[in-house]
Amino acid sequence: MKMTGNTILITGGTSGIGLAGMSTDYYARLEQQRAPQPSVQITTALARALRLTLDERDHLFVLIGHNAPARLHRSEHVSPTLMRVLDRLDDSPALVLTDMSDTLAMNPLAIALLGDQTRHTGLARSAYYRWFMDPSERLVYPEEDHERHGRAQAARLRVALTAGSDVPRAARILAELQEHSPEFVRLWELQEVAQRYDESKTILHPDLGRIDVDGQVLFTENRAQTLVVLTTRPGTDSHSKLELLSVIGHQQLTP
Repeated sequence: MKMTGNTILITGGTSGIGLAGMSTDYYARLEQQRAPQPSVQITTALARALRLTLDERDHLFVLIGHNAPARLHRSEHVSPTLMRVLDRLDDSPALVLTDMSDTLAMNPLAIALLGDQTRHTGLARSAYYRWFMDPSERLVYPEEDHERHGRAQAARLRVALTAGSDVPRAARILAELQEHSPEFVRLWELQEVAQRYDESKTILHPDLGRIDVDGQVLFTENRAQTLVVLTTRPGTDSHSKLELLSVIGHQQLTP
């Protein structure tokens, strides 16, 4: 299938059209913009029958005159694709996050570096909530970076509130933070919007001290889950510390 400008063209035959509950004659008139506007249900069925990618599906909805459906669907299960990658990473800290900043899975090195972030329950599962409500959440980062991290959490929550996989939960977090965190209220009033994960940050390990890491991300197609891989630059002090951490794991170096 090809979509050029305001025209939808079939390539490779029309065998899938019947699966969408429409005749090939109706589809031909649709191509020629002579048919009535299809319903959302018919458009969804057509996209499924033609096996469109999410980008192609969204474009089809726009061409027909509908708003594209939300891409995100909440799931507590780690994407099999991301899990396969995570299982093969043993020399770099890696974790899987939802768009609500819930940590679904971590490899052993990530737990050794950041602590077990999967243990939280309730609203505290979300890092958006923990950053402003749990002082221990900030121990992992230098104090001079706290303002930047706080702004990023507020900006990402704004995205989750309008286009996330669990808008009602995002709204509950927003209400709690507005009631209990003056800092959050100040940052929320900046009206910033962001979705990306920080590319570079400094982690404070209780035994090894400062470790500078770069973050690389891999999204599921609908961006509901993100695999974050933290790396260090070879030849740096941070790289040596991370190599040491991969050996000692959870062992404490100091009493």
